[in-house]
Amino acid sequence: MKNFDIPIIYRSPLISAIKNRRKERDKMKKDFTPTHLNLGALHIYLARHFGFCYGVENAIEISFRTIDENPGRRIFLLSEMIHNPQVNSDLGSRGIRFLQDTYGKQLIPFETLQPDDIVIIPAFGTTLEIEEKLRRIGIRTEQYNSTCPFVEKVWNRSTQIARNNYTIVVHGKPGHEETRATFSHAAAVTPTVVVRDMAEARVLAEYIRGTRPADSFCSVFQGQYSRGFDVNKDLTRIGVVNQTTMLASDTQAIADFLRQTMIETYGDSATSVEDPTAAEAAADRHFADTRDTLCYATLDNQTAVTGLLQTNADLAIVVGGYNSSNTSHLVELCEQKMPTYFIRSEDNLLSPEEILHYDLHEKKEQNTQNWLPGRSRNPARILLTSGASCPDILVEAVIRRIANFYDAEDRIPALITQFAG
Repeated sequence: MKNFDIPIIYRSPLISAIKNRRKERDKMKKDFTPTHLNLGALHIYLARHFGFCYGVENAIEISFRTIDENPGRRIFLLSEMIHNPQVNSDLGSRGIRFLQDTYGKQLIPFETLQPDDIVIIPAFGTTLEIEEKLRRIGIRTEQYNSTCPFVEKVWNRSTQIARNNYTIVVHGKPGHEETRATFSHAAAVTPTVVVRDMAEARVLAEYIRGTRPADSFCSVFQGQYSRGFDVNKDLTRIGVVNQTTMLASDTQAIADFLRQTMIETYGDSATSVEDPTAAEAAADRHFADTRDTLCYATLDNQTAVTGLLQTNADLAIVVGGYNSSNTSHLVELCEQKMPTYFIRSEDNLLSPEEILHYDLHEKKEQNTQNWLPGRSRNPARILLTSGASCPDILVEAVIRRIANFYDAEDRIPALITQFAG
């Protein structure tokens, strides 16, 4: 896999040594047990996979290279490059300006752009409508397009199954940049609808079966379907693709459920256990196989958290941007097993007694007291991971801050030597 030129400010000597060691010993990525960091009174267990993925490193390299190669030119980012506040702040400090916020709200009017301006397309991609607006202004984005290749893979797969008259069902968050982009690309070639979760997939299944009035579809899925969507016609053949940062298990569960719905609706006698071959034929006629659209990094990071949670621990910490979809799903996985704290950086670790963290359910930061196991707990055991848009240096900073609370930071140089040796 390609190695990217990532600014040194995002690299971590400790994390690089750990990742290189794990890669050497597990080239096929079959071992999802965590890395154990023994700091005496503190034991930290680091997920097997975490941090920058291929798509994020690609986007960062393109952005910083564009700045270096175009002194004096106005450079804009269509929206946040990735969902990490430090990276976006660093780009802003180097003169890049943002045209939209993460929700698509215009910050700088397109009308103020000039043909000589540079507009970088972020890792999430963008809609065909916005591409056309930029093209009419005279701005060429091809050279500065940092859309993740795995997002483009979803678009290409959508186009392929559209040729066989399948409707696209997108599993994603309707307001997310990537889902908006995927919806736009899919809707250009075939009827498309977005479902955010299994609950909405179950509602969609009622329209497929004809048990819910078709005339209610527009209000139930308002803003989530393509123009001219015909419930009676467009739900007879479907395929499921996803926002690549969703829980892979959720996407697969939705796809399996809708596939079974198509069998039950169109299989007739094929649903009988006496004729499983006919059932598969019915599924093939009405449901497209799109399992190959799941992002490898999302799947690896989520599987690594599953492996991480096999460890007996006092709590879990997840590092990343609060608006990062892939990071929020790692938090959800950890919350099922133990107290979990979602933080942006080491600055959230205010003291051994106080932590500032993000509550996914309340959608706000909150302070929690007495969050860290006391010194009487020997050793304290903490699980740690980060999202795909989180720089490794932030993970090391978190490790150092917690180690400092246990007077164990002086042990970290030995850890670097241990893993680099």
